[in-house]
This record gives sequence, structure tokens and C-alpha cells, in this order.
Amino acid sequence: MTRKKVTLAYIANDAARKATFEKRKNGLMKKVSELSTLCGIDACAIVYSSYQAEPEVWPSTLGVRRAIARFKNMSEMDQSKRMVNQQEFIRQRIVKAEEQLKKQLRENSEREIVQVMYRALVGEGLQGLTIVDLNDLGWMLDKTGKEIEERIKKLKKSAPSSEQAASAELQADKAAPENHAALNDDVAVEATQNQPWYMDLLKPRNEGDALNLGRNDPMPSYTYGNPTPSWSDFYFP
Repeated sequence: MTRKKVTLAYIANDAARKATFEKRKNGLMKKVSELSTLCGIDACAIVYSSYQAEPEVWPSTLGVRRAIARFKNMSEMDQSKRMVNQQEFIRQRIVKAEEQLKKQLRENSEREIVQVMYRALVGEGLQGLTIVDLNDLGWMLDKTGKEIEERIKKLKKSAPSSEQAASAELQADKAAPENHAALNDDVAVEATQNQPWYMDLLKPRNEGDALNLGRNDPMPSYTYGNPTPSWSDFYFP
């Protein structure tokens, strides 16, 4: 759950203002302690308020005096290098907000000009546009035209490679039937050479059947109960 944005304004209610003071003061002291411990630097904090007669300091009175003495021993240029007071802080925030506003106005203006350009392409008139709007429209048309030209150049550079790829695919398609025919012939020859051994037994020896019978020879008769078929002498490896 995201935190609710706090409005930076004076709190009129006394109880709420005191509670906020205690909460923020404790948080400030904790952050200063973490900064000094994690980074190994000398830091101090002094907080004056109407709720206490004496100011509250961190880490101690001796520690605060030592940090202030070290600060005073620095040159005036080093002391004011990164010093920011309330007025300077507000001024920086105003400058940043103005830059963001200018950027947003510029983006909105470009979107409006693009919409005008699209409406002009479908036949709508340009009535009601000022000189500034027409200049912006001309700038947008030039920018769009340059982008289209750059895109066309990139497509032309990549076109030869596409044509070569299409030519290679066409040649591969032409060679495919010949390769398939040769492969089928090889498979047929291999299948003929690798027929099972029992296929020779099923082939007739002459114009008769597999028992070497002539066309007019009678079928052999078998004694009931002890049939001796002629194929029983065949040798099966």
C-alpha cells in the first residue's frame, strides 16, 4: 500500500502539530545516527522547539561542539559550497517546476500540431491557425518528411539482401524435386537388396506354383492322420 502524499503546510491543530513534531524529530535523529554509523562521518543535530525549554541535540553536547568547531575551521568557500537555506531550497524547487512545465507544454503543443497535420491530410482546412501555429505545422511536416526519407533509405539498403534470400529459396525449390527423385531411387535399390531370406522361398521355381507342379499335374494326396506335406522338407535357417 502506497503512502499518502503529505501536503507541506502549517498544521493549525495544536495536538496534531505536536504529534507530528515528535514523530518527525525522532525520525530525523534516527536518520542522522544511521548516516554517521554507516558512512563513518561526523554529524550532529540540534532541534529547538516551543515544547521543550532546552534544545535537543544528537549525539551529545560534546559531540555537537566538536562537529561545529570542525565546521568553523573550514574556509568560507568550503562552508558555503553545499549549504542550502530555506529560500535557496524553495528557489531550486521553483526552477525545477518551471522546467517541467515548459517540457509538458512543448509536448502538448507537438501533439496538437500532429492532430492538425492529420486533419489536413484528410482534407480539412487550416482556418483559425495563427502564424505561430502555421510555423509549428511547417516544422512538423519537415520533421516527418525527414523521418520518412530516413526510413526509405534503410529499407532500400536492406532490399538487396531480401532479394538474394528469395533467389536462394527459389533455387532450393527447383532442386528439391531432383533430390527427392534420386533419394527415392536409392531407397528402392536398398529395399530390393535387403529383402528377407524367406522371400526367396515364396518365389516360384518355374511357371508352376511353389511346389514345382506342372500345369496338368494332379495335386498330391495325403494319408489321413499322417499328412506329409511337400513343404515339410524345406530348410528354414
